[in-house]
Amino acid sequence: MHDIFYIDRKTGETKKEKVYGHFFLKLLYGQGFFSSALLRVVAHFPLFSKWYGFMQRTAYSRRKVLAFIEEFGVDASEFLEPIDSFKSFDDFFIRRLKPEARPLDSREEVLIAPADARYLVFPDIDVADGFWVKGKKFSVEELLQDAQLAKRYAKGAMAMARLCPVDYHRFHFPCDALPSPARLINGPLYSVSPLALKKNISYLSENKRMITTLQTKEFGTFLFIEVGATNVGSIHQTYTPNCPCVKGEEKGYFSFGGSCILLLFEKNRISFDADLIRASKERVETLVLLGQSLGCR
Repeated sequence: MHDIFYIDRKTGETKKEKVYGHFFLKLLYGQGFFSSALLRVVAHFPLFSKWYGFMQRTAYSRRKVLAFIEEFGVDASEFLEPIDSFKSFDDFFIRRLKPEARPLDSREEVLIAPADARYLVFPDIDVADGFWVKGKKFSVEELLQDAQLAKRYAKGAMAMARLCPVDYHRFHFPCDALPSPARLINGPLYSVSPLALKKNISYLSENKRMITTLQTKEFGTFLFIEVGATNVGSIHQTYTPNCPCVKGEEKGYFSFGGSCILLLFEKNRISFDADLIRASKERVETLVLLGQSLGCR
């Protein structure tokens, strides 16, 4: 399977991603009958993800924390709580950060990244192909399971944020907004890694997901969509629906595993930053941190 490369926005360097669970991904998304059969069992039967998630919440899993931090170079100085306060690996995974670790771009006209993640942006989703696979299409109607809503966002823009296991896994509001209750669409739990999406881009519109409508002054009404993935059966919402939320306020978090956030805008409501557009045209993700600019009105 191919390596994954991304641009580190902070340094401008192109880096190779160190993939957690690479052997498992290769086994599931490789060629052959065995891989296909195993993938179907793992993705369509949530018992596996529930069991794996349960194991990450046991006291025994705590022993993995230090090794993980060292292997993947996680900056522990950003943690709000000390390492020895984590009672399990999942405690570490859903850790909070010091506010100063992620300064927010406070300009009213700027939409910020809602999470630490690797981003792709699409100014017009109608002409976007399958992100990593030419000739494949991504269906907004399948994603939203609502034909009328899909028409509203036809020719709109989309940002895709892919969170890796090494990332901070809480997500935040990208601007001041009035959020609706989150609508759950149940589905399987395929990986959202490029290694998996190169096999089938439809995984994004099949996976379990939650859709929140955000009413905003600067960017109109747009959709905030959390997509679950293998070992991420749980998407936790911590905000209060129908109450105004401010830019940078926590919206929720993912339990253990990789996961994905999609932001879907109506036509002409946002102009993404030039560096993100440039990299996305080459099908290269950009590592953007929570609070940094994604675009402006």
